[in-house]
Order: sequence, then C-alpha cells, then structure tokens
Amino acid sequence: MSSVFCLNVQGDYACFTRPEMKVERVSYDFITPSAARSVFEAILWKPEIRWQVERIEILAPVRWISVRRNEVGAVISTRNVQTAMTAGHGQLGLYVEDERQQRAGLFLRDVRYRLYARMTALKGEALHNPAKYAEMFTRRASKGQCVNQPYLGCREFDARFRLVTSPQGEPEPCAEIDGDFGWMLFDMDFSRQADPRPMFFRARVTRGVLDLSGVEVRS
Repeated sequence: MSSVFCLNVQGDYACFTRPEMKVERVSYDFITPSAARSVFEAILWKPEIRWQVERIEILAPVRWISVRRNEVGAVISTRNVQTAMTAGHGQLGLYVEDERQQRAGLFLRDVRYRLYARMTALKGEALHNPAKYAEMFTRRASKGQCVNQPYLGCREFDARFRLVTSPQGEPEPCAEIDGDFGWMLFDMDFSRQADPRPMFFRARVTRGVLDLSGVEVRS
C-alpha cells in the first residue's frame, strides 16, 4: 500500500550541483528528484518505508546569483577513520586554515516548488499498518516538524516547507519554464554500498511541470 503527499517548498537560495562541474559549483535550473526526496526524508525517515518523487512543479521563475565563498578543500580520510576506530585512537583533526579555498558558485535564488512523493511500505509494521506512517508524516509536516532541517542542495540553504492538502488556492506552476533541460541527476544507486553509481534522466518540463512517472533512468 502507498500514499501520495504534497509539500510546498521554498528557500532564499539553492544549489543542486551539476556533477560535471569539477571546480566551481554550478546549479541545475531547478531541484533534482534526489534533493526533493531528501526533503520528505528530513520530515519522516524509517527503514520500513521508501519515498519516490513523482512530480515536481516549479512555482517561481529561475533566478541566478553568483557568489564567491570560502570552502574547505579536503575531507578526513575514511581509511584514517577506520584505523582510529580499530585502534581506539588516532589523528582525525582537519585544520580549516590550512585547507581553506575560495570558490565561486552559480546558485539559484528565491526558489519555490510543489513536490509530490509517494510513500511506499517496504517491510515490518509499515506493511501491516501503513496508516500509522501516513498519519505520522501528516502530523509532522502540518506542524513544521522534521527529523533534521531540510535543505536545498547545500546544508546552508535551508528549506521552508508546508503540507498541501488541497489544490484549491495554491499557485499555478510557472508556465514560462518549458522545454528540454538535458540530462539531470535522478538519484544514486546504492545497490552496491561500496560503489554507489549516479543515475540520470532526461528532464523535460511542460509549462512548469516535471512529470517523473515513467521516465527512463540511465546509469
């Protein structure tokens, strides 16, 4: 059994980074399905359920802003972490002053989306009592509660959300956004945990609506 939920999501800034851009951060023109899924998971995530984004409606024109900001150019090695966990001690410090880099980024600003996602029961109690999980999500979303703060591509770009229970009185999608936007990241394939693979699809928008039902996904 599955249920479809709708959220109105907006934020001052967003960056859904194109993976082909290796140095500077450049965003896609609108939110990716994986980023949309993470908004729903930030409100309710359980191993017994899975979220599948089915439709994205773009409610505001695409606006860009170029920003130069400080970033850390290194991460702590996974091997060092595993060694420290095994030994019970180790050097895991990362000195920001030594690794700081200044990078330019092309981000989105003043974004608004209406996201539709299906909650599917996978196992356990969710199979026997799906209404419990649906009510849990509805209660949390209607009160603005979440497990962790949802964000729009980068954690510093927080997302504000509102549960939509009726289309009446809701704004129409931005009809001027129309056409083929090329290949876009769909999600990551975690079937092999040690080597997750990106999956892509052809993003075709019709009058502000990206319909994800039945899209062809390639890895």
